[in-house]
Amino acid sequence: MSNYQEVLLQAQSLTPEEQIRLIEYLSSLIRQQVTMTPKPKRSILELRGLGKEIWNGVDAQEYVNQERDSWNG
Repeated sequence: MSNYQEVLLQAQSLTPEEQIRLIEYLSSLIRQQVTMTPKPKRSILELRGLGKEIWNGVDAQEYVNQERDSWNG
């Protein structure tokens, strides 16, 4: 039996109040770990060129004109 399964069995034997206390403690512990882990900074420049193949062969001005024409119904 794995440690995880053993812990689950032990948790099931707790009263509902004790289970709630355990959940609250574990949630607090996880939140602390998450806030202490630095997130890498991202840059908008990482998106540069994303999806450019979709526009391959499309004339930009023609596309804009078609879109504007569609607004008039």
